[in-house]
Amino acid sequence: MAVRRHATRAPGFDYHIRDRGRPQRKGKGLKTDSGETRRILVTGGAGFVGSHVADAYIARGDRVWVMDDLSSGRLEHVPAAAEFAEMDIADPRAARLIRDVGFDLINHHAAQIDVRASVEDPVADAGVNIAGLLNVLEAARAAGTRRVVFVSSGGVVYGEPETYPIPESAAKQPVSPYGVSKYAGECYLNYYREVHGLEYVALRYGNVYGPRQDPHGEAGVVAIFCNRLIEGKPLTIYGDGEQVRDYVYVEDVASANMIASGMVLEDRPGIDARAYNVGTQEATSVNTLATLLEGVADVQPGRLHREARPGDVRRNTLDTARIRGCGWVPAHSLTEGLARTFGHIAAGRAKAGAA
Repeated sequence: MAVRRHATRAPGFDYHIRDRGRPQRKGKGLKTDSGETRRILVTGGAGFVGSHVADAYIARGDRVWVMDDLSSGRLEHVPAAAEFAEMDIADPRAARLIRDVGFDLINHHAAQIDVRASVEDPVADAGVNIAGLLNVLEAARAAGTRRVVFVSSGGVVYGEPETYPIPESAAKQPVSPYGVSKYAGECYLNYYREVHGLEYVALRYGNVYGPRQDPHGEAGVVAIFCNRLIEGKPLTIYGDGEQVRDYVYVEDVASANMIASGMVLEDRPGIDARAYNVGTQEATSVNTLATLLEGVADVQPGRLHREARPGDVRRNTLDTARIRGCGWVPAHSLTEGLARTFGHIAAGRAKAGAA
């Protein structure tokens, strides 16, 4: 894919920004105190959720940069109107870029998101999710960034609580290194707020699914099931399949990010004061999910059961009253979202096959 470079190196800086080839859309972008359009960085913006979030900022008229090392993200997911920097969030160049541009808001989606990978290599997980975050936060503090929207995980930070749906105030007892690193990220953000005055909002996602989700990875069961059904292969289910999750459509998650980016924050201490669950409050087992997708695909190739994976929680549904009180409501039912996701993956495979 051809891209053109539009920025020269600033003195002392060794990075390039790549223009995706189209001007920024004009719209009703949120303004800074000086009346200028906001400058927003989306880390991980070439990935599944991050690219949808970048799209939403651009639709609002913000000026958007995307930072991604393309280890799992894809260049074609980067919005054409965004400026793109290919780099790792732990790279010193990332910090220099943040200080150089002086972003008004950083939306931090870049992360290692595979629970099983975190169990196999906790050091690598922490290298991205903790060390990478700190590199971004130190640069944001130095640049005077006003707010960070941080992607946490409602699926893992609570562990196995006794109350469902789970409120933000529930005890935090993660059972995987991934969950530990995500909660540690919230703790670091709280420190930066208390000591350095850096505003933040932490969004604790449920199980996000939708178009652009990787059907070949370990983290996205919906996309994996879609891919298997299109190929006519049995669905692999770990454990008995009665694990319960809160599945939320990616466009609804993007709208939650827009609310988090502009909400008025209460001046209350504590980590949970700035945390918001993002889910549907609906409990769906893996077996039920498989049945729904078999109905969408109109095929039943069978199921294979394997041993449960270490680090997986048994049950997770999120209480979303807090963010609903800010005006957010998920606009897509599970059935609608699954149909749209399956259609997107099927169309992509057909296009690739015809090429």
